[in-house]
Formats: sequence, structure tokens, C-alpha cells
Amino acid sequence: MNKHNNSLQIVFLFYDGMTALDVVGPHEILCRLPRVSVKRVALSPGKISTDSGLMLYADYALSNITHADILFIPGAGNATTLRNYPEILNWVRSIHSKTTWTTSVCTGSLILGAAGILTGIKATTHWAALDRLRTWDAELIEERIVQSGKIITAAGVSAGIDMALTLAAKISGDNVAKALQLGIEYDPEPPFDVGSPKKADPMLLESLRKKMLASFESD
Repeated sequence: MNKHNNSLQIVFLFYDGMTALDVVGPHEILCRLPRVSVKRVALSPGKISTDSGLMLYADYALSNITHADILFIPGAGNATTLRNYPEILNWVRSIHSKTTWTTSVCTGSLILGAAGILTGIKATTHWAALDRLRTWDAELIEERIVQSGKIITAAGVSAGIDMALTLAAKISGDNVAKALQLGIEYDPEPPFDVGSPKKADPMLLESLRKKMLASFESD
């Protein structure tokens, strides 16, 4: 709890190339929790270009934020580990040491891994990047939401909404989380039953896997 204003401080890490939906869906839920303060932070404040071209805005620089009750790390289409930005990884490591919850969506867990946070920890990520978690000695779990202590990781992109609702229930109770789910009318009925690699046609799965792996930042 933030002792200064008696509110939970939720901090979203922004960086160029991140996936917009990783952030936007969970932000829509978590910003509406009672008694929270939400901050969006990047290496430098200003416009952030996502991997779909949607522009977002970071209000704060890393140096402005030294504490978070909840840290939120999104993934990126190129499955970045931000290895070329040690200052970001150092900041993530420092903030994590004081959080109540540290969370990621999709390949955001690779960033947690690169920051040294997932050693021996159960975690998940996007199905196409799951094996990469072994690089940081994480325990791979093929589930949509994985909690290990104060760390909660979510699988690919849309799983961030499920994770945010799960976290909302832990923070503010089931009734608040249910009201938020109802408020955004989150009752998915997708036109195709192919949202998991376990359900996909093998040819489609392999084609998409190759395409995605080709775009990933190398280890």
C-alpha cells in the first residue's frame, strides 16, 4: 500500500514496439479499481509507438518512479527481452523488489526473465515463445494465468484481460471484479474456435509459429 496517499500505485511499463492490447485491456480494468493511482512510465516520457502503429503516451520517466504496489509489464510482437536497455531491466528488478504484485502479459514475461526475476518460478507467456522461458530457468506452465507467489504471468495478448480481472478480485474482491467484467461486457464468443494452439489446424499452427519466431529478438 502506498503510505503517502493510502492508494495502490499501479505502474505500467511502456516501451517502443510493445503490443497495444497487452496494455489497453488490463488498463481498462485496473484503472477503475477503487483507491488506485495509475502511472504509465517509459525510459523517457512521451509518445510510444506500439507494434501495430497505435501511439500511446508515457507520463513519467523511469527515474520518476521508485515504487509500485503493482508492476505491469506488456509483451511485444518481436518478443523483446529489452536486452539493449539494461537501464530498463535494472529498473524492473529494483521496482519488483518492493512490489505487492509483479505482473506480465504475453512475452512481457521474457522481460521479467531477462531481469532475473523468474529463476525457479512458475510462469507462462505466448505459446510461440514458451520455450524461451527456459533461458532464465523458469518453470514453464502452459496455462492462461499462472501465479507464483507475488508474480502473475499471463499467456498471449488477450489473456491480459483475464489476468487483470483475476488481480482485480485479489485486490478488491470478487464483486468488484465481476462488476468490471460486466461493465466492459467481457463475454467472448469468438467466431472461430482456434484461439489456442491445442485447437488449431496443424498447418496453420506451424505456419504462424515460423512467422512469429522469425520476428523474435534472438536470445
